[in-house]
Amino acid sequence: MNHFELFNLPVSLDIDLAVLKSEFLKLQQLYHPDKASNKDEALIKSSEINHAFKALSNIDSRAGYLLKLKKQDYHLDQSISDFEFLQHALEIREQLDDARNVDELASLKVEVQQWIDSLSREFKIDYDAEDWSESRDTVRKLRFFVKVMADIDKSNDRLLDDDSFDLDDDF
Repeated sequence: MNHFELFNLPVSLDIDLAVLKSEFLKLQQLYHPDKASNKDEALIKSSEINHAFKALSNIDSRAGYLLKLKKQDYHLDQSISDFEFLQHALEIREQLDDARNVDELASLKVEVQQWIDSLSREFKIDYDAEDWSESRDTVRKLRFFVKVMADIDKSNDRLLDDDSFDLDDDF
């Protein structure tokens, strides 16, 4: 059974994340080690469920998993060789490093989401055409932008934490 089947989802890049989470919670409850008669078996099944959930939760890992199902997931750890893409990636990283407020981060987040959306469309086209080389390249790019998005969220949290800190606060 593949991860999509485990969660009763279509084998597709586009899935309903609410359904994924709902099915995940049902399965975790069903196979929770504290409730099972065979704790070792339940622990293994629970771990498999967690792994599958993690693989399908993010668009980059979901795309990589789709390639794995087609046995086309090799060399996903290679560097990106698209010079133009690398220039854009460097500019976005610099913008993130230079961001000083939540508005700048919000603007950057919109730009990164546009990249993710565009790359998702590109992946679907390449995947449907069975252009595995381009599909793998797109997964590498998606991974970059998903990581940037997580870094934006971390920076945003730090800025918000800093803004809420006031030396005049009573402790």
